[in-house]
Amino acid sequence: MSIERTREAMSRYWDSNHRDVSMMSQDVVFTHMATGDEHHGPEAVRRMLDYMYRDAFDAAAEFRSRICTEDQAVVEGEFVGKHTGEFAGIPATGRSVRVPLCVVYDLESGWIKRARIYFEMPVLLRQLGVTGAETEAVRAVGLEPTT
Repeated sequence: MSIERTREAMSRYWDSNHRDVSMMSQDVVFTHMATGDEHHGPEAVRRMLDYMYRDAFDAAAEFRSRICTEDQAVVEGEFVGKHTGEFAGIPATGRSVRVPLCVVYDLESGWIKRARIYFEMPVLLRQLGVTGAETEAVRAVGLEPTT
C-alpha cells in the first residue's frame, strides 16, 4: 500500500471528527491501552467514538502531529471539549477538558485493521474534579457508558 493511500484513508477518518468509519475493515479492533478495553467491528468502534465525542463529551481531537507510512498511521494531539454527559459514573460537570491523546493505527490494503489508543485518563479525571481514592474506583469502570 502506498503512503498516499494511507494518508487518504486516514485523512477521511480524521477530518470527519471520527464519524466516518467506512475505511475500517470488518474485523477492525480499537484497544484502549490503559484499560485493555477492546471494540470489535466498525459499528462497535463507531458507538465508542460517538459516546466519547458526542454523548459523554462535546469534543473534537486537535492534532499536533500526523504521521503516515505504507501500513501505519500515528496521530498525536489532544481531546478537547466539554463534559456534557455521564462518563465512567461521573455525571456531567460542564467542565472543559483538554487531554493528551496518541493513537497508532495499523492498515492493510487501505483498511484500518487496528488502533491502539493512548489516552491520559489521570489528566481527564483531574479535570473532571476526581481526586484520591475516587480515581481508582473510576478507573475500574473503564471507558464505556454505565447504562
